[in-house]
Amino acid sequence: MQRVLLILPSATYRAPDFLAAARSLGVEVVLASETEQTMAAAMGDRALVLPLDDPDASVAAILSLHGRSPVDAVVAADDGGTLIAAIASTALGFAHNPPEAIATTRDKLAMRRAFAVAGVPQPRFAPDDAIAFPVVVKPVGLSASRGVIRVDDPDLLDATIERVAGIADGPVITEEYVPGIEIALEGLLDEGRFRVLAVFDKPDPLVGPYFEETIYVTPSRLPEATLDEIGAVAAHAADAIGLREGPVHAEFRITPEGGIATLELAARSIGGLCARTLRFGAGIALEEVILRHALGMPFDDLAREHAAAGVMMLPIPRAGTLESVSGIDAARAVPGVVGVELTLRTGRPVVPLPEGDRYLGFVFARGTTPVVVEAALRTAADQLDIVIR
Repeated sequence: MQRVLLILPSATYRAPDFLAAARSLGVEVVLASETEQTMAAAMGDRALVLPLDDPDASVAAILSLHGRSPVDAVVAADDGGTLIAAIASTALGFAHNPPEAIATTRDKLAMRRAFAVAGVPQPRFAPDDAIAFPVVVKPVGLSASRGVIRVDDPDLLDATIERVAGIADGPVITEEYVPGIEIALEGLLDEGRFRVLAVFDKPDPLVGPYFEETIYVTPSRLPEATLDEIGAVAAHAADAIGLREGPVHAEFRITPEGGIATLELAARSIGGLCARTLRFGAGIALEEVILRHALGMPFDDLAREHAAAGVMMLPIPRAGTLESVSGIDAARAVPGVVGVELTLRTGRPVVPLPEGDRYLGFVFARGTTPVVVEAALRTAADQLDIVIR
């Protein structure tokens, strides 16, 4: 039986879906996290504690485990484990991304500079370019729109930079604001060959001052020629960074003039529970695709299913304590809705973006067209009554 070491931070949403994919494949899992598993004593070498903020110590722990109980792949579910997975996979001779390429994906300024050298279309950015207002201030090391703030007034820039630096506890980057529609792309690299798995439309306008994402719907309603161009830009961007293997999640803006601006590119799959919208071939999940690639298993068919699918990430409207969420049964009863999952418990403090890093939950829908799916998601969200004290 093949064994995969899964780096699953305790805060990730992804653990159940990756574990389900491993069971489907008949693969044994070593659970690696920064906290000890509840059943760690009984799990033995199927559980590993990693200090995720110390890559060297984490890799040493992985190599030690491999020496006494070998694994066949190291896979990171989220950004926090990608560098550790790359270093460990390099040492163990597994298919891997160069660690320096992963480090570039984790530093937005380094990424922008790599894109600039390679000619990847992207926003202008300071300090390398002259940029005009409005601008967007971002932490260099965070994701999922956390700490991202649009600034229209030059007089507010310094205060915003200070605010964002406080959220990130680290450096920030200032970029030009690019108007237009935003899309997301899922891809897979195999020995440097890039394949587009899916493109999501984001039908809600993301104009700021904060950039909280809500609805993702696939397939995209953009013209095929535009989608082909986006795929080519994504492949170019991955190559510019030096990525070679595994999942890629990228974000783009399509300007009113039809230009493409690369906003982000990460060496991991889509976050949260959004991957549940995707099914490939005979119905396999994105997590299974990722594990198959890492373990060198064959792919019968990577074409996405024909049905449209989408997810709505339920935003936190204001700070406070989550008192109650009602209307869940009504939301589930909306035609086309296939799931409603709350990810925050009542009684818990909640914080919206840009300081926050969580969603209240996720609504999933499937249908004949993207329009039908989007309507189902909006109707389901309207059924929910969220009380924050």
